[in-house]
Amino acid sequence: MSFLEFAFLQRALVAAVLVGLAAPAIGTFLVQRRLALMGDGIGHIALTGVALGFLLGTAPVLTAILVAIAGAIAIELIRERGRTSGDVALALLFYGGIAGGVLLIGLSPGGSSSTLIGYLFGSLSSVRPVDLAVIAGLSVTILAVVVVFGREMYAVCMDEEVARVSGLPVRFLNLLVAVTAAVTVTVAMRVVGLLLVSALMVVPVATAQQLSRSFRSTLLGACLIGVLASVGGLVLAFYADVAPGASIVVLALAGFLVAATVGAAVRRAA
Repeated sequence: MSFLEFAFLQRALVAAVLVGLAAPAIGTFLVQRRLALMGDGIGHIALTGVALGFLLGTAPVLTAILVAIAGAIAIELIRERGRTSGDVALALLFYGGIAGGVLLIGLSPGGSSSTLIGYLFGSLSSVRPVDLAVIAGLSVTILAVVVVFGREMYAVCMDEEVARVSGLPVRFLNLLVAVTAAVTVTVAMRVVGLLLVSALMVVPVATAQQLSRSFRSTLLGACLIGVLASVGGLVLAFYADVAPGASIVVLALAGFLVAATVGAAVRRAA
């Protein structure tokens, strides 16, 4: 049986490629800022947005985007102005987001926790043409932000004070990274799920770091690894009849182990 015989698998493949590119692209900046778990925090609060969509009878993806962006802005402002450290702010998003999602889905008409399973763990097989259009549009937007503002965001990630003295709009760029990360989470939730989305944003970056020495090569390598893991995970899920999100993340982790081993051997040889 051919992998691409079915239209839904063709759409899933395109979605996997787009998300495999976009998630590591913005994830590279999060890793550079030591906010690798930010995707998890935003993913949890996006769950509240999904549940709110069911409660209000609107598109869950739209409400997830709006709530995730609000949460990302909140955590950035807390990190910048408040006394609460970044890790505590992330913890607040973790617990409040998951609790709010379960609570709201329970209040929605005919809603139950099982309704959220597809959003928690991904559901590539249910990607409709309209979903693919949304994923494509948002992924292109994410990549455009990285291309246009990449140098400035890198400068801020390296040293905020130096960037501020250089005249860069540090607050705007910090918020831009946070908002782009929030959009990335909502894009990737249909592919790997909200509980695993951070892995696709971080693991390919960590893998690329084992084999590269510059930020640019890490960024490009992470995107390539993200695409390979996403496509490979989808193919594996089809033939092994397992969950696509989990297979994508497992392949990404396997790639990291291989890269870490090769990188260590090369460094010892040098």
